[in-house]
Amino acid sequence: MNITDTKSSQGIFNFCDFDSLIQPTQNQDTEIVRQLAFIPGIKDILMLRQVHALEHATVWVLSELQNTSQNSTESQLLGGLSTEQGFYLYGHLNQAALSSAVETARQRLVGGEWSLAIHPRCGTNLSVGILLAAGLTVGFHLLLPRGPIEQLFGLGLAATTTAHLAPNVGILAQRYLTTAIPFNLAVENIRITRDAWGQTAHFIAVRWIEPSDNQKLTTQH
Repeated sequence: MNITDTKSSQGIFNFCDFDSLIQPTQNQDTEIVRQLAFIPGIKDILMLRQVHALEHATVWVLSELQNTSQNSTESQLLGGLSTEQGFYLYGHLNQAALSSAVETARQRLVGGEWSLAIHPRCGTNLSVGILLAAGLTVGFHLLLPRGPIEQLFGLGLAATTTAHLAPNVGILAQRYLTTAIPFNLAVENIRITRDAWGQTAHFIAVRWIEPSDNQKLTTQH
């Protein structure tokens, strides 16, 4: 994996300078919880976005460490799954190295390295690709004549357009929809467990904290 390549690809859709318009702030999710507390599950949704970002950043940090030690094969085998209570990491991992990587990832995200929240192998990209392909296929089917040649042309055009758009649209979806900077997360513990499908994984459990508590944690480390 190459972090530089990923970060540069994120700039393709910055023609409106969204980054300067939508800057993460420490209290944004805290305020949302206060204002929208009447919505069931709103806190869980916000936690899931923050956990998702922390998962990605942890994979980046571990990949950096493994690439430094010339063990890039293992970095390609790392996988993750986020929940509102924490995230699973799959792969051969050293417990001490993982613990350090999680805290490093959290501090770097909170400290301003927001691009670590985005990962090119995220399932969001796959979901976006499927939605784009389905939407474009239906759209071209309705717009083009019903002849077999025209419909085949439309199918090919939909596939080509999806291949070009999906990676960058997926990055946009991660940045503004499915991840958030973990200003409200603290790591509870890390343990080896099994997920819902019986696969062995490390589970990084987290809890919700207020931004003031996050500052204390950062200062302590």
